[in-house]
Amino acid sequence: MTGASWTHLLARPMVRPLVGTAVRPNHLTTLRLLTGVAACVAFMLGTSAAMWWGGGLWLVSAFLDRADGELARIGNMMSPGGHRYDYLSDTAVNSLFFVSIGIGLHQSWLGSWSIPLGVISGAALLLCSLFSEWLEVSSPPGTRAYSGRWGFDPDDALYLMGPLAWLGWLAAILIGTSVGATAMAVIIGVRLLRLRRGNLPVSSSR
Repeated sequence: MTGASWTHLLARPMVRPLVGTAVRPNHLTTLRLLTGVAACVAFMLGTSAAMWWGGGLWLVSAFLDRADGELARIGNMMSPGGHRYDYLSDTAVNSLFFVSIGIGLHQSWLGSWSIPLGVISGAALLLCSLFSEWLEVSSPPGTRAYSGRWGFDPDDALYLMGPLAWLGWLAAILIGTSVGATAMAVIIGVRLLRLRRGNLPVSSSR
């Protein structure tokens, strides 16, 4: 994350009053994790009321995903441990989201396809996250697996999941993600493989 997207800039003034208090970035990360898991549990239920609750909780969780990093930046509280906790929480919640909606949509027009599509989407998103982290760690400083445009990061699209849940469009999103995230995982995986092959030491010939 660069911390310069619109969603980061919107979160910054909201967390600024927390600087100098007992609230730490890890506290916000924990709230992000708890609200994200609660949203996923609601999505698993699949009822109309649960979708509304899940969508609202998901928006709160998505905001906290930005807020913890902004508090760490402006409060000079960044640390490797905090970054790792934030990364693991984001990876777990975002992957669980698609598995959860797959379970919740088993009585929709997707029928028996919903759960396999949810597992595929969640697994593909997990691989995207892992491959991206490994790629950026193995590359020169400033390298990103994928960058945004016009002030938006690619994962800002997760903010839309709340309103889309309210509109009843998650089935279409699940199909699209199962294809798109799988393709992205393959692309990033190939980039990572090429990078690692390029970094292998060349044996001297005799």
